[in-house]
Amino acid sequence: MTHSTRRSIQHFKISLLFLSLMAFFSCKQTGKQDSGHKYTNALIDETSPYLLQHAHNPVNWRPWSEEALETAKKENKLVLVSIGYSSCHWCHVMEEETFEDEEIAKMMNENFISIKVDREERPDVDQIYMTALLLMKGDGGWPLNVIVLPNGKPLYGGTYHTKSQWNKVLTEISGMYAEDPKRANEYADRVAAGIQEVNVVQPSDGFGALTRDALFTSVERWKTRWDPEWGGNREQQKFMLPINLDFLLNFSLLAEDKDASEHVRLSLDKMAMGGVYDQIGGGFYRYSTDSRWKVPHFEKMLYDNAQLISLYSKAYGLFKKTEYKQVVFETITFLEREMKYEDGGYYAAMDADSEGEEGKYYIWEEQELRGLLADDFPLFSNYFNIERQHVWENSSYILFKSQDDEHFAAENGISLSELQEYQKKWRTALLNARQKRIRPNIDDKIITSWNALLISAYVDAYRTFEDPVFLDRAKGIFNFIRAHSYKEGRLLHSYKKGGRPIDGFLEDYAFLIKASINLYGVALDAEYLDFANSLAKTVETHFTDSASGMYRYNSSNKLISKIVKTDDGVLPSPNAVMAQNLFQLGHLNYDTASMDRSKSMLSSMVPLLVENAPSYAQWNALLLNQVYPYYEIAVVGDRGTDLVASLHKQHIPNALVIGSLSESELPLFKGRYVPGETFIYVCRNSTCKLPVQTVAEAMDQLGSF
Repeated sequence: MTHSTRRSIQHFKISLLFLSLMAFFSCKQTGKQDSGHKYTNALIDETSPYLLQHAHNPVNWRPWSEEALETAKKENKLVLVSIGYSSCHWCHVMEEETFEDEEIAKMMNENFISIKVDREERPDVDQIYMTALLLMKGDGGWPLNVIVLPNGKPLYGGTYHTKSQWNKVLTEISGMYAEDPKRANEYADRVAAGIQEVNVVQPSDGFGALTRDALFTSVERWKTRWDPEWGGNREQQKFMLPINLDFLLNFSLLAEDKDASEHVRLSLDKMAMGGVYDQIGGGFYRYSTDSRWKVPHFEKMLYDNAQLISLYSKAYGLFKKTEYKQVVFETITFLEREMKYEDGGYYAAMDADSEGEEGKYYIWEEQELRGLLADDFPLFSNYFNIERQHVWENSSYILFKSQDDEHFAAENGISLSELQEYQKKWRTALLNARQKRIRPNIDDKIITSWNALLISAYVDAYRTFEDPVFLDRAKGIFNFIRAHSYKEGRLLHSYKKGGRPIDGFLEDYAFLIKASINLYGVALDAEYLDFANSLAKTVETHFTDSASGMYRYNSSNKLISKIVKTDDGVLPSPNAVMAQNLFQLGHLNYDTASMDRSKSMLSSMVPLLVENAPSYAQWNALLLNQVYPYYEIAVVGDRGTDLVASLHKQHIPNALVIGSLSESELPLFKGRYVPGETFIYVCRNSTCKLPVQTVAEAMDQLGSF
């Protein structure tokens, strides 16, 4: 069992030399002694919770560094790169079963240079070797274990391994390398060439591919994969993928597609009712291990919850379902309670395990529930399916709902308000009881890109619910990043007190530019726009890949291949987000070169998004704004804040809404400020309607442009 990941890779077929060697997976170390521990290795000096988890393995682990690879070259040893993250259940299992074993460690220490990588600290290293694994085996997951030559080129790749499997892999790979290093190098060269090929993007030679036909074909092909009963895509395991549902929400509005609208609504309903949502404490788990959203993998990630706050906020604005608002507020409460750093910023993840068992913190036994709920238990058990056929493991239950609140209240002869009072009482009782348990560990890295997603989430929640606290929190995260993860005009990827600085990746810049533009759109403070423009210039200078017309994932070229990340995963494609940023900044600055660059990037991706829409939804979101009319709505004057807020509540997916409370040199505002008056300008393609003073008039103009 591993975390499976489904990633599409472009057409590359590699001859699988040493096929018999490609069946196993993992690695180990040894080190100095430390009080209370038999072994201590070089990871003891790191701050990553994941690396520190391995600091007392008998394996001589090192962190990723050029020095470690140089040592391998000098000693002519293979390098074992083991990649995981702190909340990864099977990473913990492999550590306990395999990396704690002294005989395995002895073999690793004698024959390999062993490197541990936190994939959240070094997503670039992870992407390189995940691509290698996908080429070798067709699928992948974490823990990700690769054996590479001293030059970093991969020779073997796998995921979770038992001790016996890992022993066999180590023996066979080290023996093969000793006996025939020439053949090993030839094979590794071919895998490395395959990684390069996956990262090749053919630049567009025009904009002719940007059509509604391409957009509609993409979605129509996607529809065949939708699950009409449980929402999401038809999969044995289900990820929430808010990127996809956000696009489909906007598509359903502009294309007037009722199927897409119903699919989004169904997916949101089932996710919120399922065990994949923490019904007591709020927040979503990582994914569902079944097709009905019932049994989750229990880790909680900041990036999932940030994107889902955005999605459910937007969905509430359209569907007005009370449960969606509840999901937003409960998830925010969870983040504030469990994931916030005392000085600002939000932690990366909450572990799936506690006391060595996955999900133990979150599950319930019937007797415990009866004791906590007393006379309320029958109604509670009906609401959350505490029935024998729903037992999970060891007589325990995962709480999930089978009906929405309106139907449940009607069937049980109570009002909706009475049910809500019951819910409050139940959640208080169970949350208090749960907080007495041993909590899962927190990965306390503060990752720039993930916190940028949360800035945008708080902005979206503010747009929908108009709670000024949400705007204050968005500003607070922005200020934290600028104070701790922005040095000399460059971003750092993550912050932890005493930690080693790691240069920011494209996702950090792209997501923070987008967050800054979003903040500018609601706070009406040009400081955020100036910061977005500054970051965009840095991206252009340090990340541009002229061969593809895209942007490299990292600014340096120290790995075996450049990375041009174009597809979505659990995070949006950073290139797609940058293309959207260029589109937005182009409109804000009246910069046609930026808009053309955005269109060129999108044009290159059209064949892929038509073929595989679920992996390219962020590009489809940009295509949506290219093939439908796109408007600029500029509000100028003292009442700008209120009018901008009212416009945002209209949920106009094909419009840039901005405002200025005073005189401004920005092209959309220049010469339009009139003291004592507030005007709304609706524009398209550099042409504006006559100024109006009410939102209703502006909406009429949008409909008649």
